Amino acid sequence: MTRLTPAPPAGELIDSPPFPKAAPVQLANPVQRKNLHHAMTTIRTKRANVVAEKADWEAMRVAGAQIKDRTLRHLDTYLLQLEESLQRNGVHVHWATDADDANRIVREIVDERLAREDAVAAPREVVKVKSMATQEIELNEALEDAGIAAWETDLAELIVQLGHDRPTHFLVPAIHRNRAEVREIFLEEMGRYGKPAPDDLDTEPAHLAGAAREHLREKFLRAKVAVSGANFAVAETGTLAVVESEGNGRMCLTLADTLVSIVGIEKILPTFADLEVFLQLLPRSSTAERMNPYTSLWSGPAEGDGPQEMHVVLLDNGRTDVLADEVGRDALRCIRCSACLNVCPVYEKVGGNAYGSVYPGPIGAVLTPALRGTSSPIDRSLPFASSLCGACNDVCPVKIPLAELLVHQRNRVVEAKKKDTMPHAEAAVMASASWMMADHRRWSMATKSSGLAGRLLGRRMESFGPLPPPLSRWTNARDVKMMPTESFRDWWARERGGKR
Repeated sequence: MTRLTPAPPAGELIDSPPFPKAAPVQLANPVQRKNLHHAMTTIRTKRANVVAEKADWEAMRVAGAQIKDRTLRHLDTYLLQLEESLQRNGVHVHWATDADDANRIVREIVDERLAREDAVAAPREVVKVKSMATQEIELNEALEDAGIAAWETDLAELIVQLGHDRPTHFLVPAIHRNRAEVREIFLEEMGRYGKPAPDDLDTEPAHLAGAAREHLREKFLRAKVAVSGANFAVAETGTLAVVESEGNGRMCLTLADTLVSIVGIEKILPTFADLEVFLQLLPRSSTAERMNPYTSLWSGPAEGDGPQEMHVVLLDNGRTDVLADEVGRDALRCIRCSACLNVCPVYEKVGGNAYGSVYPGPIGAVLTPALRGTSSPIDRSLPFASSLCGACNDVCPVKIPLAELLVHQRNRVVEAKKKDTMPHAEAAVMASASWMMADHRRWSMATKSSGLAGRLLGRRMESFGPLPPPLSRWTNARDVKMMPTESFRDWWARERGGKR
């Protein structure tokens, strides 16, 4: 079987450099920057229009946040209630502590299903609904290592998969690709994995979608196992919800004999009535629609209707650690709408691949180090991949204080560095600054010295040019203004005669 996914595994993108090194590479791609700017501008405008239609939008955001907070406070109770409701509906429930555990469970289910007598001749494959949870645990890679092909059926995910690429956005994983690139991917790759694209395929969106439809249809019809995530899981009724725009999710959820759903434990809602709030918040915040074209709800198998065997894998993978953080747990409210990505000036310039994680943008810069810790250079760099402008706070449909959480994660990174055996230049600089600012005489002497330097150098330049290492890491992307010729203390003394 020809490998579809990038190697090495893409979940943690361990082959990726930290954000400060990855960002310049992405900035140097003019096609991607143009694609991102056009897409982000369009999505922001559409979202603003549909949100403005709701006079009670802010009240709805508050309601969404309160429902999520209540759920997280009593998560243990709702998890047990969800398990009981699912089992009552005839669903097999599995608990997964981490990614390895979840992947093992899914592999065993697929192997058992395909080993049955009526499936001996069936291809070793599954069809998939787009799912951030399966990307997080690297399910596609784990299945491929076991000789099982995992076919993505969402159009954008198909583009990414056939392009041996990585998703760069929650809702539009191939947002960094334009139509000409998609056409080339389809023409070159589709025939290797199924029905080839027509030789005369052009760049019209309808024709590209038609080629994808023909390519995927045979996979839908022959697949014995489907894999999905879930946008929401209702504890009261044991109902899982998937919202999508193409109908591929509906095909996966209804055609296969066996359905496996991987659900993060934070996706729970207490009651069915709570869906009313989130099925209005999510589409407006994500695809800028009043309602998702396809909203699928399922509560268990029914004879002759949909899959006859259903499994739900409840995934932790670091979520209980996040829950234990009284400040950071707000990140678990996230409903994966991507509104924060769409307004983030940093994400718009560099795209998702610079983040080294399946969760890019502001929420990714918070959630990834919260889930994985701050031991790796990639995770330590993410909380600093933000200007802290606060635009993400304003658009989050569940009022996650993302700017505050970014500062919280930065503090965690700094505290972790203190435990390192090797000294950090940053810590030495901060210690020196602290010593200088702790005494008004030392601070006054420093400001007078900087004023003298400003008067001498300011005659020839307005800002410093590139400086040698290690300062070059700052100045190669920023203009550092020349020091002022007069300090605030000196100005105050001159203007106010020294009065305080």
